[in-house]
Amino acid sequence: MIPSAPPQRVVKRDGQIVPYDRDRIETAILRALASIGQGDRRVAASLARDVEAMLASAYGPAAAPTVEDIQDIVERVLMQSGRAEAARAYIIYRHERARLRDARARRIEATDNIPYRVIYEVLRWNLDHECASIADLNRRIAEGRYAQLVRDVEARYEADVRTAASRIIERRADVRLVIVAGPSSSGKTTTTLKLSEHLEAAGLHLRALNLDNYFFDLEQHPRDEFGDYDYETPQALDIELINRHLTDLLAGREILAPRYDFTTGRRTLNVTPVRLQSDEILLIDSLHGLYGPLTGSIPAAQKFRIYIETLEQIRNAHGEFLRWADLRMMRRMVRDAWHRNHRPLETITHWHYVRSSELKYIIPFIGEVDFIVNSALPHELPILKPRVWNVLPEAIRACRDEPRRQDAYLRAKRLYEWLEPLTTVETDDVIPRRSLLREFIGGSEYHY
Repeated sequence: MIPSAPPQRVVKRDGQIVPYDRDRIETAILRALASIGQGDRRVAASLARDVEAMLASAYGPAAAPTVEDIQDIVERVLMQSGRAEAARAYIIYRHERARLRDARARRIEATDNIPYRVIYEVLRWNLDHECASIADLNRRIAEGRYAQLVRDVEARYEADVRTAASRIIERRADVRLVIVAGPSSSGKTTTTLKLSEHLEAAGLHLRALNLDNYFFDLEQHPRDEFGDYDYETPQALDIELINRHLTDLLAGREILAPRYDFTTGRRTLNVTPVRLQSDEILLIDSLHGLYGPLTGSIPAAQKFRIYIETLEQIRNAHGEFLRWADLRMMRRMVRDAWHRNHRPLETITHWHYVRSSELKYIIPFIGEVDFIVNSALPHELPILKPRVWNVLPEAIRACRDEPRRQDAYLRAKRLYEWLEPLTTVETDDVIPRRSLLREFIGGSEYHY
């Protein structure tokens, strides 16, 4: 028996389910007819009823077809009614709408350096996957659903990287330099490795240039009143030499790249021969990759700029969202402790350098990038907490009465209070060996 009623719901392109509305079909048909000087609202209404009848036959009231499904039926009805020219006009209209949607989706709009559209999508994803609050995370852990959250979050991040790679592939004829940039501990290294895998699978050969080797000797770096060196400013890099080498590489000339020894804090010039072949793309993973002067010698059309940030949208019982910088500081505390032999307390007290540099040289350029990768992993918080928890009270005590350490005191206190009600996950067995989180907690299949 053929259902007599059309579907009551429609699945939009972004996954939202909305009520079915025949008027939208009628309006789209009217526009197609008007574009060729045919028909009026009455004709469009009649054709929309034919579309509705076909929808009722194909789906019935209980199903939820997609917008694309409905548009396919509109084209079929127009053809079957003898309006081939109107069908062609509708196809053109449909294609143009898709092109405009794609252009909007690719445009990074930032107000006050905040990509609000991207953040809204992150928040909605977290709500849909029950990880938008500490209470959500605690409940998933208590109910044994933490492992599924790990799988879902990892898949979302991998999809982001895959999309970034596809955008580069689309521009393969023009792009000569791919820049992966973002603030400290946003996951640039892992993201670059994964991006490289996707591009290599598409036949694009990559050549990485490690800008860490372009640091000036440590004795040339500025110091603060505590005697700390500042690695976080782009002025710590030999920008003039970087541009000269970029220009030479893209022109097919060989360079001799320097080598920097972080143990001694000294650079040796003219060490590593590097040449970019005609079928290779130069790849830069740099904290300051978006800073204009760093790659000023390369035309914008030859660059593809990716920005990575922990766009986390998780709040506590008071509605306070975890700050992105605080999440990244936790990551760096953990990584510095096992990888760079730095005490986590040193990471906290040094963090004012990190934030100062980010606010000047990284975050202001977010509206100029070609793609944003969200590297926040909601499942990482229960894993990171036990690794930093005991350090935070120590930082609070050490910095509370020191006027020059108030930034560290307030940050440690804020993070301690936010993390306190969160349930911890003591073992990392459920974290995949290729997860971005492994860049910070160790145990990765990748070699950093």
